[in-house]
Amino acid sequence: MAKLTQLIDNEVFRAYATYTVIVLLKMMLMSLITAYFRVTRKAFVNPEDTAVFGKGESAKKNLRTDPDVERVRRGHLNDLENIVPFLGIGLLYALSGPELSTALLHFRIFAGARIVHTFAYLIPLPQPSRGLSWGVGYAVTILMAYKVLKTALYL
Repeated sequence: MAKLTQLIDNEVFRAYATYTVIVLLKMMLMSLITAYFRVTRKAFVNPEDTAVFGKGESAKKNLRTDPDVERVRRGHLNDLENIVPFLGIGLLYALSGPELSTALLHFRIFAGARIVHTFAYLIPLPQPSRGLSWGVGYAVTILMAYKVLKTALYL
């Protein structure tokens, strides 16, 4: 069984760890952006969150949805739907012994696609920019999954 120090010495695993941290930080940033939009738009879903803006009827008017907040939330949800599979599949891919250059290409394209997707969602950029950036990231994850299945499970 490989020791943790052996994993850290593995360049492909270090590349995976680097790009995993980048996309996880990006996903965490979406929480802060959601909070920013909630506060600046005064749009909350929990009554206790409105207490800062007053009590009674003045607070109740802030219990509402806002299109900008919902847009950020959808972007964050899309991150959860795409980054979580990347974490598992990317780890298995990194452990399957790919060439460093190929692994870096996969990890960089995925991270870049997720960053472009976020800008496409938040600005918003015209379609098909958001759809293409999603598709590129998704395709990278599928390609890594195929490589894992082909290498590790002999398919």
